Order: sequence, then structure tokens, then C-alpha cells
Amino acid sequence: MRVPRRLLVLLGATVLAGGITLAVATQAHAANLLSNPGFESGSLSPWSCTGGLGSVVGSPVHSGTHALSAAASSSDNAQCTQTVAVQPSTAYTLSAWVRGNYVYLGVTGGASIWTPSATSYSQLSVQFTTAAGQSSVQIYLHGWYAQGTYYADDVSLDGPGGGTSPPGVPGAPSVTGTTSSSISLSWAGSSGTVTGYRVYEGSTVRSTGTGTNATISGLASCSSHAYTIAAYNSVGESARSAGVTGKTAGQHLDLAELGRVQRHRDRVPGLRGQYGQDDRHRYQRDGRRVVRLYQPHIHHRGIQLGR
Repeated sequence: MRVPRRLLVLLGATVLAGGITLAVATQAHAANLLSNPGFESGSLSPWSCTGGLGSVVGSPVHSGTHALSAAASSSDNAQCTQTVAVQPSTAYTLSAWVRGNYVYLGVTGGASIWTPSATSYSQLSVQFTTAAGQSSVQIYLHGWYAQGTYYADDVSLDGPGGGTSPPGVPGAPSVTGTTSSSISLSWAGSSGTVTGYRVYEGSTVRSTGTGTNATISGLASCSSHAYTIAAYNSVGESARSAGVTGKTAGQHLDLAELGRVQRHRDRVPGLRGQYGQDDRHRYQRDGRRVVRLYQPHIHHRGIQLGR
């Protein structure tokens, strides 16, 4: 049976198109395996810098609104690092835009590159191949001893991510400590390849880091907050963990003391309502307790007590 020439042409085109699709999928790389590569979160996390010498600044920047600034001292080269999951026996390209004297970019125990002087932002780039069985690399930037401050921005690690699927769900967090302005959490780590963890309050990310604990600060006294945890890698983010609710601390007065104050109402100017404050404290009923908080910025005289 003879196959029409037109049909053979169509079949050939279909096979060719399929081959192109497979080739593209095989060569696909993650856009950037690093977290917070341009420091646009406004904080260093998950980067870590030796000697506390690194910080995030608003100028000078290569792009966006933030960049890394690290001040090398006579005894510390101000090295800033981040660890990321990778695949074994695989080629990667590491690059960064840097500014300053003697700025180094590289992989711990592997390839590196440096510039003796960059008066404006210049790009450094280096390629490396991971070893057989290797599942992570530590990326670093550093200056040189007593050579002053260097800057870095838009750091990129291009190549296939270390995971083929998002991490497993982290363990439910528990509250490990509270102050009047912070809540500390810890949780069990996720299975699979994990780049880091995000602490959520509702849909808002409150903290990002590589460890299985976090402290959320800047909270109001005697306020309640509900948190969940998600793990992430270059492939995506896990489902959220079960939640936990924590409450910041305050100073508690029992009902007997509340009663004593109420019985001397005539000695307390302005006592009324169900919330209370004077020039040093704010009072609020919390179930069967009364919470007293220091608020030195309040200048209103008198006390108001209640719910």
C-alpha cells in the first residue's frame, strides 16, 4: 500500500514539532535559584554575613531599591553566603553585579572570580559543575581585609533546581516564647529538598529563613496572632502547615486590684468606660484579667478601666 506523499510530509512535520518540544523541556532552567537575590526584601535573610558586617542599603543599587553593603575590616573580609539546593553532575552559572575594591564571587570549595576595583557596578560571572552526588552549594561574596565597603546586587545562580517537586508540608509550629512585642516559633522540618521556610500570618509573609524557628517582632502588646508555615524550593512552595496562635505578653493585674481602683474612683480623675490609661500605662480587660502595659508616649491624664 502506497502512503500518499502529502500524508508523509504531515507525519514528518508532526514528529519534528514533537522533537522540538522535548528538547526545550529538557533544557529548561530555573530563572534564579537564589532567594532574595536583589535584597529587595529589605533584609539580609536568607543571606548570612560574617562579623555582622553586612547590611541592606538603599543606595548605591544596580536595580530595584536595595543592595548588599558589606564593610571588610582589618580582621574580617565581610563574607556573605547563601546555601541552595542543586543537582549532581550539573553545570551552573553564577553571576552578580558588584562595586568596590577587591570584590570576590564564588562557590565554597569551588570556582570563584574577583575584581580588584569597580568604581561603578560591574558584572562578575563564573561557571561551575557540581560533583557526583552533590545536592547543595554555598554561594559567597566577600571583600578583602581593610579594603573598605563593597556592594553587590542582582546575584544569580542559573541552572536546574535541586528538587523535582515542592517540599513536604512542615510540622505544625509551636510558640516557644513571647515578649510584649514578639512571638517566637519553632516547627519540624519538611521532607524533600528545602531551600527555606516562610512564616505566614493569613496571606502575609512575616518571616523568611532557612532554619526551623523564627521570631516575629514589632507586635503590639497583648495582641493575638495566628501563624502557619510553608517550605519552598526552586520548584515551588509546599502546602501550609497546621496553624498556631500566640499572644504577646503584658503586665497582669488581678480582679482584686481592679476592684481596689474602682472603689477609689473618686481619687482617679477621668475614670470611665471599659478601656483605661494614664500617663504611664494602658489598661485592658482580658477575659477575667486586667492587662497593664507601659506606653510612655501617652500623655492623657486619668484612668479608664473595663473590657
